Amino acid sequence: MFDLQVPFFKPLWLRIGTVAFCIGWAIFEIAAGSVFWAILFGAAGLWSGYEFFIVWNPKDEDTGKDKK
Repeated sequence: MFDLQVPFFKPLWLRIGTVAFCIGWAIFEIAAGSVFWAILFGAAGLWSGYEFFIVWNPKDEDTGKDKK
């Protein structure tokens, strides 16, 4: 779907901020009563958290290939 394994997300603070924003927005949507958007942003937060902290393997900036 989306490739999050890019050098842009290499700084830890950016990965944490992205996950926190999505989860925070999901909580806001639950409080506002919008279940659909809460599920959508919650899923995006969980998926990005998985990509950033479980299977994180950023691509090399020069070659575009995965680092091993």
